[in-house]
Amino acid sequence: MLSTPPLSLYIHLPWCVAKCPYCDFNSHALKDELPEERYIDALLADLEVDLPRVWGRPVVSVFLGGGTPSLFSAAAIDRLLAGVRARVPLAPGAEVTMEANPGTVEHDRFEAYRAAGVNRISLGIQTFDDAQLKKLGRIHSADEAASAIEAVKAAGFERFNLDLMRALPGQTIDEAVADVERALSFGPRHLSHYQLTLEPNTVFAKHPPPLPPEDTVIDMQDACAERLTAAGLRDYEVSAWAQPGQESIHNLNYWRFGDYLGIGAGAHGKITLPAEEHIVRTRRKSHPRPYLSAAEDGSFIAEEKPIAEAELAFEYFLNRLRLDETIPLAEFSSRTGLSLDSIAGPLDRARELGLIATDGIRAGDRGGEPPPEATLRRTERGQRFLNDLQALFL
Repeated sequence: MLSTPPLSLYIHLPWCVAKCPYCDFNSHALKDELPEERYIDALLADLEVDLPRVWGRPVVSVFLGGGTPSLFSAAAIDRLLAGVRARVPLAPGAEVTMEANPGTVEHDRFEAYRAAGVNRISLGIQTFDDAQLKKLGRIHSADEAASAIEAVKAAGFERFNLDLMRALPGQTIDEAVADVERALSFGPRHLSHYQLTLEPNTVFAKHPPPLPPEDTVIDMQDACAERLTAAGLRDYEVSAWAQPGQESIHNLNYWRFGDYLGIGAGAHGKITLPAEEHIVRTRRKSHPRPYLSAAEDGSFIAEEKPIAEAELAFEYFLNRLRLDETIPLAEFSSRTGLSLDSIAGPLDRARELGLIATDGIRAGDRGGEPPPEATLRRTERGQRFLNDLQALFL
């Protein structure tokens, strides 16, 4: 039986000062004046498009991503969040995260963002190495990054995330660990740590920089992980580390196959409709110009389609297995509407390969909804070969 999961809201603000050569996100270099007022108007009109399908459901988290949301003034963010609160109920203590670039925000803005309702900041640091920052096309320096972190703390943000990258062009293991050490010196409770990859349709894909060899990348990841673990952080997700209890609510809802509204140019959404017995995915018009024009008639949605039943198990486990936690198999049934029988074969194979451990079910079990006590957890081997484990559910 398909049930209604928690609901989040993602808001995309697509403009940047400059497009980074590694970035494949829907972001656009700002060439003219930022159309703050028009874009906030469009976002609120866009939100109203999905309201009939989520009416009355509380929103557990809001995430302002980009692009570079910190290009927007605190007054614009205040008007946006006030408009959101007028249209959807925010759950008590709802997490409201805003991404910020150290090179695009005056420090006194952080206090104003907090007054507007933002209670968590995610800073795109990437590295504290000035030479690497130039290679990555970043517009801030290491000193500006450090200053921005201190400003976030001074503004009263107890919860903030630092984005760090590893396996940068020519980077050594010691240099990657030094980045982690510098980040930890600021006392973050949450840290995103991910590998630089060459994505299609990026400058780096056309002109690849010299990246470290694969063996070095593996050793680099292990060395950084050892330091992060020693500092009391846990890799609760493939590329996210946090102190216990400081995990991102928004991240967790994504990976637990929760629902999320996606508004703004190019934003994606997922909405469960139990009465109609299906789950739909939505995508907004990608480019800011047609998106802004859509405000005239409400035609923000570029694509909407239900997730095919044959794809549900794979989509669920593609997300769910990113988290290092025990999974109640009853959740699988409630979030997908599928029976245990639909995944019995892949579960048996994953157990045989030592990729998962289960409790409360036996090999060859068949039936409808799993027993309430039945659980699944990826093993250390399953974490190492996560792509292979996820592929079993295709």
